[in-house]
Amino acid sequence: MGKKSASSLSSSSPPPPSWWWWRYRLPLVIISFVALTWLLFDHRSLSLEDQVVVSRLNKELKILKNQLENVKKRIRGWSVVEEDMDDPLNVERRNAVKDAMVHAWTCYEKYAWGRDELQPQTKDAADTFGGLGATLVDSLDTLYIMGLDQQFQRAREWVASSLNFNKNYEASVFETTIRVIGGLLSAYDLSDDKLFLDKARDIADRLLPAWNTPSGIPYNMINLMYGNAHNPRWAGGKSILADAASEQLEFIALSQRTKDPKYQQKVEYVIKEFHKIFPADGLLPIYLDPHTGTMSYSKVTFGALGDSFYEYLLKAWIQGNKTEAVKHYREMWEASMKGLKSLIRRTTPSSFAYICEKLGSSLTDKMDELACFAPGMLALGSSGYDPGEAEKILSLAEELAWTCYNFYQTTPTKLAGENYNFPAGQDMTVGTSWNILRPETVESLFYLWRLTGNKTYQEWGWNIFQAFENNSRTDTGYSGLKDVSKGDKDNMMQSFFLAETLKYLYLLFSPPSFMSLDEWVFNTEAHPLRIVTQTQ
Repeated sequence: MGKKSASSLSSSSPPPPSWWWWRYRLPLVIISFVALTWLLFDHRSLSLEDQVVVSRLNKELKILKNQLENVKKRIRGWSVVEEDMDDPLNVERRNAVKDAMVHAWTCYEKYAWGRDELQPQTKDAADTFGGLGATLVDSLDTLYIMGLDQQFQRAREWVASSLNFNKNYEASVFETTIRVIGGLLSAYDLSDDKLFLDKARDIADRLLPAWNTPSGIPYNMINLMYGNAHNPRWAGGKSILADAASEQLEFIALSQRTKDPKYQQKVEYVIKEFHKIFPADGLLPIYLDPHTGTMSYSKVTFGALGDSFYEYLLKAWIQGNKTEAVKHYREMWEASMKGLKSLIRRTTPSSFAYICEKLGSSLTDKMDELACFAPGMLALGSSGYDPGEAEKILSLAEELAWTCYNFYQTTPTKLAGENYNFPAGQDMTVGTSWNILRPETVESLFYLWRLTGNKTYQEWGWNIFQAFENNSRTDTGYSGLKDVSKGDKDNMMQSFFLAETLKYLYLLFSPPSFMSLDEWVFNTEAHPLRIVTQTQ
């Protein structure tokens, strides 16, 4: 993928560091005890044979000590970035992001422990996802990656004792998949703690009936206790593209880890059916009929309701290690990128590139901040093209990233609005003016920095982080803004601020070998999953 750095982990990964720790800890303790016991005696009283034994034990003790030190280094390298050879400015900025995570998490623990999301202004919580501990589960891998071990262990204990999915609650299949299953699987891949895998399987089994439709396109809502699935009324009974076709990474990963194919079969059936009827421009409308499998007349967008479908076409190919078995994902994604290029327009006078929305043959000059994931996606997929086309794709990614960065820079608070319009003769104007701590722009800056090595993207990310610190940080957490022009705060610390925004910022200032893109693929909620070769 673009300019790759050597991976910090081999492709055939060894057992996790915790395994080595326990393997060597017991013999080290025993040999240390024996050696110390011998040392308590007067050496002059030892026979020659005894002295040989002591000498051998001391040598073994020294070997085990060295092995233990190597294990400690591996553990640190796995969960905490080493700072010895790192750029001091990156270390300083990374630590500032880590401090922000500690502040956000501490406030969550204090005012909203075990609840879905913190409400900082009122110092309480909202169960926006049915009381599944969304912020806690969403934050597990961020805590682990940042080396916040005590916080991770407290969260792990809550998952073990209190995370219960048997709720009479109408859950979003998509949101529950990307946040809860994604968060649990990532925690499993990082820690090798089977608790997280078992919990992921439990909730996935509760979501599976949503795929029991005539077309195989899932319903978007399901009752976690009773398994009744349906679509939201506001969608007119239709399934939403992003919601119905963005579960591949999580369910394929679950099948790979559990050796149970049923999860992968459900989500891949949808894509294989799409592949048969995929349009030449690769652009699908946001509403699908789950009964007939047909597309409903509705807009095409890389923003809300469409975005992650295109993202997962590329990432499923990467997750499967780019084998023949996942080639169709790449083919579909490349078709969709032809479609994306047909939606690109540029402003006057500054020539900002943006992605239009489309209804029928008409284009709308509007772009969501949510669509700012696209520059990172393009950069990530550029290396799969021939060199000439790869250069063009990467150039487009950089143009779009500049636009997204200016979504932030052109407001008084230096925080982006929810979407932007592009009137004739003007560069951009804020449409919906709130900011809810979204991650998409810093996500793209992370990928562009990793794949180009251009430190400009780090500078842009740092400026955005400072804008969050200046406008959103309070004594009780982080709040979004009701209006990016005025700076008035809302009363919600979104779970994705901890799961995505702060994680991508932390990785933006971390060495490229840490959480290498050769070894990990990030789901749409920024949960890293191990790349596992798919052969069928």
